[in-house]
Amino acid sequence: MAVDALKARIPAYAKDIKLNLSNIFQSTALSESQVWGAALAAALATRNAEVIGAVAEDAAGKLSAEEQQAAKAAAAIMAMNNIYYRSVHLLSNKEYGKMPARLRMNIIANPGADKVDFELWSLAVSAINGCGMCLDAHEREVLAKGVSKEGVQDALRIAGVIHAVAAVLDGEAALPAEQQAAA
Repeated sequence: MAVDALKARIPAYAKDIKLNLSNIFQSTALSESQVWGAALAAALATRNAEVIGAVAEDAAGKLSAEEQQAAKAAAAIMAMNNIYYRSVHLLSNKEYGKMPARLRMNIIANPGADKVDFELWSLAVSAINGCGMCLDAHEREVLAKGVSKEGVQDALRIAGVIHAVAAVLDGEAALPAEQQAAA
């Protein structure tokens, strides 16, 4: 498993991250495809090539080609939407929230995978990108479509752990060689 190789790269000071990475793929509240789609979408949101490669390699054995494309699409559309809607929310001038976004978002209506899964994967990406408006909107959608609060929590845990793995690996790569932690 490529994720196992990724775990081996996590230094000792980030042992909790490594342990959590071992656990996030065993959800009792989400299906296997929901878990791996959330992990793939979250990995793409981190922009870390090593994390993306490892998760994508393992996800390929768990997701159909259509589900893989939908997870990628969730990461792509949320990269745009999270910036736009977070900005609209944070601006003091609330007039922007009343204006039409005028952004193409057709993929949301027809993602190529189960709509609830796509919404769940969008939720995970929105957590990484820090958009409260999008988090609220996607949480409402998945709860209305039957995902439990534990399922929402699992998607958020997946996003948090995948993001932390990328942050640790990026941090280690940025340190001078003599300061990098031994694995």
